[in-house]
Amino acid sequence: MRVKAEEVRAAVRKEYARIAARGSWRVKARKCCGGNAEESAGKAQSMGYSAEELAGLPDGANMGLSCGNPTAIASLKPGEAVLDLGSGGGFDVFIAAQKVGAQGLAIGVDMTPEMLAKARANIAKYTKRTGLANVEFRLGEIEHLPVADNSVDVVISNCVINLSPDKAQVWRELARVLKPGGRVAVSDLALLRPLPRKIVEMVEALVGCVAGAVLVSETEGMARQAGLVELVLTPKPEYVADMEEWDDPLYKKIITNLPRGTQPADFITSLAVSARKPKTRKAR
Repeated sequence: MRVKAEEVRAAVRKEYARIAARGSWRVKARKCCGGNAEESAGKAQSMGYSAEELAGLPDGANMGLSCGNPTAIASLKPGEAVLDLGSGGGFDVFIAAQKVGAQGLAIGVDMTPEMLAKARANIAKYTKRTGLANVEFRLGEIEHLPVADNSVDVVISNCVINLSPDKAQVWRELARVLKPGGRVAVSDLALLRPLPRKIVEMVEALVGCVAGAVLVSETEGMARQAGLVELVLTPKPEYVADMEEWDDPLYKKIITNLPRGTQPADFITSLAVSARKPKTRKAR
């Protein structure tokens, strides 16, 4: 299992390094959750990001890797500390940082050095544009966060936990770093029913945010086992329906391996997850 986990991380790290170099998921041949800058902006707006939020981003921060809008779910407040798991080029970090303001802090964690370098290179542009110096990016795996216990008010993540080979550990780490009463806002891909084995074993489907997804009920179970409460899980199938309309070889390959008469939206959904860490521990 350990070898397989490292193989998964290596495959994901390799592909996302390539995405960082290209500046978007699209390579003419393939895209996960978006394409070129115009397509990425259009997709982000369809998920509830405002034109104003997108206009305030440093160039290249939006690489079309979203499958939801966790900053909207999180209802961020001035002065809060927010942590983004799998921050990539800093898309949600830079948006969150403007919401928490000068007294707040937005931290991004990513395991891909090329993504981290891209995000850090944009900090100066962000500060010049906004006058804020409240962003930092840290190298690390989301299963082992380089963040202190009970130190952040909000944890967000956008289409990343599905890539982890140990999702239960991610949820435990997420709960660990939250302050008592802290909030969780996750957008991810999840399964409505199990995928055919042939698709699960496709490397392209893994880095394409599909093969690593788990059932909605499994996501809920892991969050509860991590000690989180007030869970609300909201499927957003319209996002996957939109993906099916893309002229995308990856999804064409997935479709050819689905049972006859079915389509990706029968199996996959975008899922918004909100939860909270209890303010006090229950007595045993």
